This record gives sequence, C-alpha cells and structure tokens, in this order.
Amino acid sequence: MRARGQYLYDENGMQYLDCISNVQHVGHCHPSITQAAAAQMDLLYSNTRFLHDNIVLYANRLAATLPKKLCVFYFVNSGSEANDLALRLARQYTRHQDVIVLDYAYHGHLTSLIDISPYKFRKLEGQKEWVHVAPLPDTYHGIYREDHLDPGQAYADTVKSLIEEAHKKGRKISSFFAESLPSVGGQIIFPTGYCKRVAESVHEAGGVYVADEIQTGFGRVGSHFWAFQLQGEDFCPDIVTVGKPMGNGHPIACVATTEEIADAFTANGVEYFNTFGGNPVSCAIGLAVLDVIEKEDLRGNAVRVGGHLIQLLLQLQTKHPLVGDVRGVGLFIGMELVKDRVSRKPATEEAAHLVRRLKEERIVISTDGPWDSVIKFKPPMCFSIEDAERVSTCIDQILGELEDTHQKKGTADEVEV
Repeated sequence: MRARGQYLYDENGMQYLDCISNVQHVGHCHPSITQAAAAQMDLLYSNTRFLHDNIVLYANRLAATLPKKLCVFYFVNSGSEANDLALRLARQYTRHQDVIVLDYAYHGHLTSLIDISPYKFRKLEGQKEWVHVAPLPDTYHGIYREDHLDPGQAYADTVKSLIEEAHKKGRKISSFFAESLPSVGGQIIFPTGYCKRVAESVHEAGGVYVADEIQTGFGRVGSHFWAFQLQGEDFCPDIVTVGKPMGNGHPIACVATTEEIADAFTANGVEYFNTFGGNPVSCAIGLAVLDVIEKEDLRGNAVRVGGHLIQLLLQLQTKHPLVGDVRGVGLFIGMELVKDRVSRKPATEEAAHLVRRLKEERIVISTDGPWDSVIKFKPPMCFSIEDAERVSTCIDQILGELEDTHQKKGTADEVEV
C-alpha cells in the first residue's frame, strides 16, 4: 500500500524488506524525486513537440557518464521502446537484418523484442530465421566453465562461429544484442574480455554492438556507472539502451548512440517523434535521480553493501551444500542453489521454498535463471549493511531447515529399504 526507501508496507502496516526492486533505484518514494516531479508538473507538463531546457540538461548529464562517442540521445518511455528503437537504428545503419542474441535473454515485451528474446520466443512461436542464439557465457553451468583457461575467448568464438554460419547462408548481421550483465539468464557475470572480442567479430561482419543496460545501469555495479564498463576502458558499445532505474519508477528510458549511426537513421527523411519521451517532468525526475545517486554516494554504497552481502553469502556457501555458487558485483548478486555440487543439478524446488519462507520473514525476494534456481538480489541502492545481515541470517536459518528435512527424509528412506 505504501513504501519508503527499501521497505514496503502492506494493508495492515506490516513492513517488508525489498531485495528486488531495481526499478526504484534510489529508494521507494524518495522525497527528492517526488519534489522534483511535483514542482515541474506545477510549471509545465507539455509533450515533446515543445523544446524544454530539461531535455538538454539531462542529455548533457547523461553524456558526462558515457564514452565521448555516445553523444546522441533518443528519449522514450520504457526499456522496451528503447530496445525496439535500438533495433531500428542498427538495421538502418548497417542495412542488414539479422540479430545475434544470448540464450535465455529477455529484451522487452514488444513483438520485435519477443523475437530476439529466447526466454520468451521458445515458449511462443519459436526462433525466427533472422535470429541467431549464442551460448550464454555462464562459467558455472555453461559449455566453458571456471576451470577453462580463457572462457572469455572461448565464448566469444561461439559468436564468431554463428556469424560465419550466417554468412554461409547468405545472411548479414545487423547487431549483437546483450544485457551487460544477463539478469533473467541468472545474474551472470561475463568472463574477462568477452564483450570486446565479440564486438570485434561483429564489427568485422558489418554489425553493431548493442548494450542493454536497462537492468544494470546508473551505478548498480558500484565501481562503474555502467555495467559494460566492467569490460575495460577500451570497450565501448555502439548503442546503449537504458530504462527502469532511470526514473525511479517513472516511465522514462533512453537510447544513446554515435553521431554516425544517428545520421544514418535520419538520412531516410523519416522523422522520429515520441510524444512523451523526454518531456519536462520525466527529465526533471531523471535529473533528480542523478543528483541523489551523487549526493548519497549510492555507487559507494553498492560497493560496500554489495561486497559485504557477497561475503556473507560465500560464508553460507561453506556451511550449506545447497549453495552451489555465489556471483555478482555491487548490488547485482545471484546465489545459485543446487541439489549437489558435483552434478550442479539446479535446486528449483528448494529455491522456491526459500522465497516463500523469506516472505514469511517479511523479506521480498525472487528467483531467476533458466531453472529458477538463482536467488537474485537487485534491491534499491539504499540497501544497508544491516539489511544484508538480516537477509543472510534468515537464509542461513531456512537453508538449515531444508537440509535437516532432506537428511531426515534420506534416513527414513534408508530405514524403509
């Protein structure tokens, strides 16, 4: 019924700790965001047919966080709109149609994006001939694991092979689409060098690299403002899409690209217009979000709290056989549950039980990954050390209960035999 910071309150006034609302990036109902929205709504809430200073101010603020070549901004209303526009930009610029995506990827709910989201299209109409699916660079479950000498190169080579196969069929690649840190795929952290090497192959094929930052942007990784920057200063996508945390719950999103790509997009004489994208209120809210991130040092908080939470979860891994893997950066963290650590068989039922029990402890969390076996942490950026310790303590207790139940069941089965 109401919320504030990292806390939700139900109709009875009961407080719940929110571990998953990455949309409310700087915290639910942050007073600075509310005040900025109300003040601008009281002055002017026009559509974008009338130019307003806020859109220019906001574009400049965003540009300061990105590599210099990403200097043209298209403002839209949602991450789905942003990715759809990125797809159009890539195709117009390259004059190619085909797209390479990662397995289990999700890029939005529009028809064009369902077509490039294996997470969705495998349950619906299936894979289109112009879509090519590369293996998810998962070093825990994937074809190349943590013991491989260079998993980044090995996974990048799978993309290169896809391109070669497409060319043999007479098809041409417009783009490679990837979340900078795959979320639905299970809170995956790319191996070192992967993105740079993929970009080289895609560029050689005449395509562009699109980084989907809709789940991971605006400092969630802590050490950097954008997750793609984890791949090194010498890596820069051709197109970056952002959304969700951008407006702290208000519908605003954006596509950032190069002048070269933008010029090709407008060269056909077809005007791009978005009625509400970049309107004065949305941009005022976006500016307020950037201010709060800076004033409250939320990137620093992500480093401190995220690092502490990862250490707590790693301690649980040493204690509970159900915890197979802990991975993450900043406040983007996954804890994978497995039946046993040798086979790494996903513990889907146990993960669901853990989510249900945590809700009973007034902690809201959920699962992700191909088997819904990954407990995901993407809380508001104001999440605290105390919150991390509270969650860890509860998980410790519940996993202990689960393992006791399994042990008793195993003993009973032995007696029966």
